[in-house]
Amino acid sequence: MNTGHPELVAAIAAEIAASGAIPFVRFMELALYHPQFGYYMRAPEQTSERIGWRGDFYTSSDVHPILGQALAKQAAQMDRLLGQPDPFTVTEMGPGKGLLTRHFLSACRRHFGSLFERLHYVLIDRSPAMQALQRLHLTSWLDRPNLLTWADDLADVAPEEVNGLFLSNELIDSFPVHRIQVTAKGAEELWVDYHNGRFVECLRPLSSQTLADHVRRMSADWPDGYRTEINLYALIWMKEVAQILSRGFALTIDYGHAAQDLYRPDRKSGTFLCYSRQSVNEEPFLRVGEQDMTAHVDFTSLALTGEAHGLRTTGFTNQLSFLMGLGVEHMIEQLEPDSPEFKAAVHLLRPNGMGTTFKVLVQHKGILNPELDGLKYKPFFGSALTAQSAA
Repeated sequence: MNTGHPELVAAIAAEIAASGAIPFVRFMELALYHPQFGYYMRAPEQTSERIGWRGDFYTSSDVHPILGQALAKQAAQMDRLLGQPDPFTVTEMGPGKGLLTRHFLSACRRHFGSLFERLHYVLIDRSPAMQALQRLHLTSWLDRPNLLTWADDLADVAPEEVNGLFLSNELIDSFPVHRIQVTAKGAEELWVDYHNGRFVECLRPLSSQTLADHVRRMSADWPDGYRTEINLYALIWMKEVAQILSRGFALTIDYGHAAQDLYRPDRKSGTFLCYSRQSVNEEPFLRVGEQDMTAHVDFTSLALTGEAHGLRTTGFTNQLSFLMGLGVEHMIEQLEPDSPEFKAAVHLLRPNGMGTTFKVLVQHKGILNPELDGLKYKPFFGSALTAQSAA
């Protein structure tokens, strides 16, 4: 049985031995982000194949450059709406291998020269391993003065500094989550203990009042035995984004749902999954530090948190509708119908796959009622993100 990366398993076991069982959210944080041994934090030679077709999972940017091209077109419209500021800053958090950045920059230089000349692109990633991989994929852009900047954390970006676009793609699903189960005692939290060389789960009271308050707002119809995830880190992150953005847009792409869908009573097993070598499992206590862990995003809570801290909701759509609004069909027309490139681009639009599972939330600050091409087609009712606001 492969329990995972030996040093990481030992480090987590030592923390449990010292302080007792830990909430699952802490276990997930250590598994993914332990400074030395975490899944995302190890050296480049150990992480270079974690993301991509030969890795544990792939992202939209591994599939085809068309997402980066569409985002560049959307950014150009945002730039015009903002009066073409100098610089126009794109801040991308969690940029993975840097492929989306590369595709975005290439499209900007080719089609939106005025924007490109004023562009300042900030990549935020706390993993030295991933930063090294990003620099490798962005080598051809490193010599251009003032174009690319790296930061380890949002805290390294001064409040109210960004005029332009705050961008994230498949970031929030990798934040550590609290896992909740409804029992005869009410909502309890999944904790992790260590016995006889193995991690084991146990149910205990909720670990904070903040978590208890959030669960109470969401849990009106949850039946006994119901399991789900609560991502409080995402709400902290959303507040920080609102503070950093001076004027412009926040654009969040991830797989997830509005709250009334994510927390509906019949979704009784939650959405937590692990990814290893393009296969899916629900075994977080195996291959610890050697597989990814994710949970679907609650876009309602993100939008409401943004509203509470100065971000207005511009719109909410899915990836298919977003790309269609930006003319993806014209981009695809340039490809040979039977080519691998054509098939890859279509993969991003599949109605029963990435096209509808992936959602796009756009928020704005310092501009009145902007209309964006990417939100031209809206498959959701306007109240989709506000149904929980009165709870």
